[in-house]
Amino acid sequence: MSTIKGETIATEANGPAIELEGLTKHYGGTAAVENLTLAVPRGTTLGLIGPNGAGKSTTIKMLMGMLTIDAGRARILGLDVSENMPAIKQRIGYVPELHQTYRWMRISELIGFTRSFYKTWNDDVCDSLLDLFGLDRRKKVKQLSKGMLTKVSLLLAVSHEPEVLILDEPMSGLDPLVREEFLDGVLRVVCERQCTVLFSSHALGDVQRMADNVAMLYDGKLLVHCPVDELLSSAKRVRAVLRDGVLPRWQPPETIWQQVQRREWLLTVNPCSPALLDQLQAENPVEHVEVNSVGLEDLFKDYVKGRRGTP
Repeated sequence: MSTIKGETIATEANGPAIELEGLTKHYGGTAAVENLTLAVPRGTTLGLIGPNGAGKSTTIKMLMGMLTIDAGRARILGLDVSENMPAIKQRIGYVPELHQTYRWMRISELIGFTRSFYKTWNDDVCDSLLDLFGLDRRKKVKQLSKGMLTKVSLLLAVSHEPEVLILDEPMSGLDPLVREEFLDGVLRVVCERQCTVLFSSHALGDVQRMADNVAMLYDGKLLVHCPVDELLSSAKRVRAVLRDGVLPRWQPPETIWQQVQRREWLLTVNPCSPALLDQLQAENPVEHVEVNSVGLEDLFKDYVKGRRGTP
């Protein structure tokens, strides 16, 4: 335990790397994030997903001290972000969607400038990422493509060996090859440094590949927060064939989304169990039921369609 600004802070190595408790942000009368509570264990990777406007970037900007918190608390490595941001920034790395830096600088100058802010800067890590990403120190920032600029941003974010890495849609608009190279860099950092990662992304395949846990936001509220493997094993797509001219009479409360087209009744259910399937057949006029696995991207779409009430 330690005390900062009169507050006792839990800094044990086994405590959560990121803690959100009732985190809330309003713009006028609209809640961008509402009563968001979750924890990210140290050494794990959390994928933050949701449609545009769900509150992902707002959450990350509050974590980074870029937006004030209207209600609730956010802690990184046991430190309250509203009071200890200078100390926190020494221990975290951040890659935004829009990379704002000094365009007139060469990469070498940008590295030197950034190095001056961190006592823990590691030149060996920096050099290895320069080689991994094929970056030319002599190039000016204004000469870099979006993909190269994203790689530079990751290099600057991790060369001081942060304990937490926060990525806000960093791969948006990148071609598949550059995105793969960026992911390889992130995975290398995670494996070598046991770094905690929180990242938001619309590329659900990347989330399924990288994340230990997933948190799904919709209209600023948390819909799902659990291990990716657990979510994919518990959620199922059910296809039932109805008898002619008859509609379903009973809908499982675990239904995320459903659609009826003529005799075909499709449901996505979480969690799905043998008991639920037995009741589905007992309560409804169905002739046949089959159960299939569902990937993270389709599951995400079903959650959103279910909330919107769209087929």
